[in-house]
Amino acid sequence: QVQLVESGGGLVQAGGSLRLSCVASGSIFSINGMDWYRQAPGKQRELVARIISGGSTNYADSVKGRFIISRDNAKNTVYLQMNSLEPEDSAVYYCHADWGAGATYVEVWGQGTLVTVSS
Repeated sequence: QVQLVESGGGLVQAGGSLRLSCVASGSIFSINGMDWYRQAPGKQRELVARIISGGSTNYADSVKGRFIISRDNAKNTVYLQMNSLEPEDSAVYYCHADWGAGATYVEVWGQGTLVTVSS
């Protein structure tokens, strides 16, 4: 089974940038899509950005124009470029991937990487 490992989190000042990486242990070529979610203390986990197998992307309204999700199939890696960071972006960011549908649906989560944005 594919495993996901995130990296790139850290402490950054408001207005700064970070790039998160999510490396899959196997090929991501056949997946439905890969996503970045985040969860702040006391809040529900929320979808930040998704990139599907055809390359289309979508974003939460709160990050549109600031975050960019991209994928490198050759490196089995998905990235999240985060610009103009705000304190409200502070959270644990999780990588997620899914395959199949119905009875064959499979999803995998990474362990998370912490992003802290100071004001």
